[in-house]
Amino acid sequence: MSQVATSYLQTLEKSLYDLVSETSTNLPKDVRRAIKKAKDAENAGTRAAMSLDTIANNIVMAEDNVSPICQDTGLPTFKVKTPVGVNQLEIKAAIKNAVVKATQDAKLRPNSVDSLTGKNSGDNLGDGLPVVKFEQWEKDYIEVKLILKGGGCENKNIQYSLPCELEGLGRAGRDLDGIRKCILHSVWQSQGQGCSAGFIGVGIGGDRSSGYDLAKEQLFRHVDDVNPNEDLAKLEDYIVEKANTFGIGTMGFGGEATLLGCKIGVMHRIPASFYVSVAYNCWAYRRMAIDINPTSGEITNWHYQEGEKITFRDEPKTEQQSENNVVELTAPITEEQIRELKVGDVVKINGRMYTGRDAIHHHLMSHDAPVDLNGQVIYHCGPVMAKDAEGNWTVKAAGPTTSIREEPYQGDIMKKFGIRAVIGKGGMGPKTLAALQEHGGVYLNAIGGAAQYYADCIKSVDGVDLQEFGIPEAMWHLNVEGFTAVVTMDSHGNSLHADVEKSSLEKLAQFAERVF
Repeated sequence: MSQVATSYLQTLEKSLYDLVSETSTNLPKDVRRAIKKAKDAENAGTRAAMSLDTIANNIVMAEDNVSPICQDTGLPTFKVKTPVGVNQLEIKAAIKNAVVKATQDAKLRPNSVDSLTGKNSGDNLGDGLPVVKFEQWEKDYIEVKLILKGGGCENKNIQYSLPCELEGLGRAGRDLDGIRKCILHSVWQSQGQGCSAGFIGVGIGGDRSSGYDLAKEQLFRHVDDVNPNEDLAKLEDYIVEKANTFGIGTMGFGGEATLLGCKIGVMHRIPASFYVSVAYNCWAYRRMAIDINPTSGEITNWHYQEGEKITFRDEPKTEQQSENNVVELTAPITEEQIRELKVGDVVKINGRMYTGRDAIHHHLMSHDAPVDLNGQVIYHCGPVMAKDAEGNWTVKAAGPTTSIREEPYQGDIMKKFGIRAVIGKGGMGPKTLAALQEHGGVYLNAIGGAAQYYADCIKSVDGVDLQEFGIPEAMWHLNVEGFTAVVTMDSHGNSLHADVEKSSLEKLAQFAERVF
């Protein structure tokens, strides 16, 4: 290979690495402005306002630390447009090398898992990963788009086949009004599990796969652009306005901000199928794009640079409502302490907690725990970890994962091992709620996506078990100070999540009548 060719590939790989790092650690200007608007509109002194304060603080910390905004860096998806004659194989190889290096440098969490064996590759490479989609165009430069869409919001994607019946809204037919109902329903069903307030991309038409691809493509649009289709432009504005009357709010705590943006695309379909596909994205809306010189490999332009950049550095802080208690807990926690807590209380945890996600919960159903969990705290978290110069583990990002995935296990495991508190996001279901009441347990909702805020609360990593499950799924022993979360499910049968879901369904039903 010639020296010129080697220089091009090295520069190309560096440009792609910079794209990955910037996407993971620094929110685009348009997203920041949308969050600022929601923050300004929220009622002071509420849980939602406190959550938005934490989100703003987390954005600043991620930028300053050049560390992931959210610990779930998702499945990297690249969309690449190349001029005629550009070697796409070289670009794909450079993307893979950049992803591996970004993973080594803790800009990405190792998220590539063998679907059959459950083994984590450790470098974000695997069969079909990362996703790279090429398109040729007539322009004389390379465009590379990247979106990092975490599992919590990815799991709230939804696809409708019209006509269909929708809870709260009735029949959705094969017309613009049916589309309207589907999109409203997609926001409602996400609740706080997708780290609301969020953004949605919608694809109308196509088949099942192309519809979802079109929906995700809408997430690359600017938050403040205007749809060239007049009907769709009106529908986008309508959806944002009406969704923000549902009362779901930030993190599903209730409040004014449920949806920050809606973008809709349309394509043709076959007569027998009519799909409406919705790609839901959390507030940590990590997408970026660059233009690259095809000769030198250098970045010539960064996208999403228009307008004001909100830094959040001088934002006034919101105090939590005075009627809610602030309780400090240190494990082991007694049942008596748990029974004193009620929905709405703010808890600050000091001392030890243990991470536990899907693999850990599945394992504990049929195995003994590697540590004594009696009276302890389990944190639904798959952190981004790195080793320092002395070879000790450090936490680079550590926000909560979506808890509902553990619903089949959680109550049984709490009773089996004597666990008193579970921390996660988005809440859990009736089986866990019943177990909390029977056993004397509590569910604490942390702020989804606030991976830097919570990493700062972790003062040391004191051990790790079951590392064979991979870094995100291992049981990490964490020493924390001032780890703050809100009681949203208590030991008296109360669930804020169930209450918000019920009340928001009633508000959703108000939009059942034909509009379009």
